[in-house]
Amino acid sequence: MKILQISSASTFGGGERYVVDLTNALQSRGHDLYVVVRPNSPLPGYLEIPKDNIKELPLRNALDAPSARDLDRFIKEHEIDIVHAHMARDYSLAAYATRRNPSARFFVTRHVLFKLNSLHRRTLSRATRVIAVSHAVERELQGQQLVSDEQIAVIPNGIDVEKFKRAESTFDRTQFLSEKNLPDARIWVGTIGELRTLKRHDDFIRAAAKVAQGNPDVHFIVAGIDPSKTGEVRRTLKHLVAELGLKDRVHFLGWLDNATQLYCLLDVFVSASEMESFGLVIAEAMSVGKPVVATMTEGAMEVIEDEKTGMLVPIGDPERMAEAINELLASEDKRRELGTIAREAVNRKFSLGRMVDDIERLYLMK
Repeated sequence: MKILQISSASTFGGGERYVVDLTNALQSRGHDLYVVVRPNSPLPGYLEIPKDNIKELPLRNALDAPSARDLDRFIKEHEIDIVHAHMARDYSLAAYATRRNPSARFFVTRHVLFKLNSLHRRTLSRATRVIAVSHAVERELQGQQLVSDEQIAVIPNGIDVEKFKRAESTFDRTQFLSEKNLPDARIWVGTIGELRTLKRHDDFIRAAAKVAQGNPDVHFIVAGIDPSKTGEVRRTLKHLVAELGLKDRVHFLGWLDNATQLYCLLDVFVSASEMESFGLVIAEAMSVGKPVVATMTEGAMEVIEDEKTGMLVPIGDPERMAEAINELLASEDKRRELGTIAREAVNRKFSLGRMVDDIERLYLMK
């Protein structure tokens, strides 16, 4: 099959990892993969397809008529069979282009829980399938009544478990600490995610302050960029760190090209978010056998079985979060047990191979 993936993303997060992993896996299975991105997109640096198969278009917004026409021509020129869009502003452009090319089938993946607007009803009516990355996303789509139940296919995100196994076997703790200019602390607790208010990194920092009181040998990491133009979220978080007397204990790492190395360093991974459609970083941490403390977002509750594969705490409750972290720090045996069972669960339920199998099967259905 000739398959076109479309993503206008300008930063690299969970949805973009999905596009890259799916594209590379399908290419390795013998399909011809093409990708349309914006200029200066971060995706091409991770793609393992011929450079000539990557096309840059402005993809400014859902009403970008010139980009829609260019997509139409690209699909005709390359005789594309499958068009797969991943961001809401790309849906209408892909729908237009596939309407002009009836032999191409139109797929959408919905990665987030944010509401679509009513204009998407017409756009998505053309979709062969709308893939929801979790049952939480499925429920949100059903509640909005923009697509039929028959159009929705739930295919949970997949993790490249082999990549994480390789990372574990080659991880050099001393080298990583040196490269990131981090102290040689005995215990590390950390979180990964863009510095957005909905990720509630402030709650993580407040929990860190409580954990730090009884654990002088624990240090904390916040990894992620502030995507805002002003950098206001990062400044606010750093001010909070200083206010709580944690300047020497909380370390901001910014963007990480290889987050697998950080997972390997951590003794406990924390997700403090107020909204997760799936919780990709949670599953990634679990895949390297790390115990996870996560807030009770809909996505996290699909990935974690409380007290068996991780620990769930209420959203917006730093005190309860600190208690769960302390409980794990107090028992290396519990950390090891939770991490081992978590790894097995991710390998069984959330492997990349399973995700690609399911999507490939959808592509092939008539």
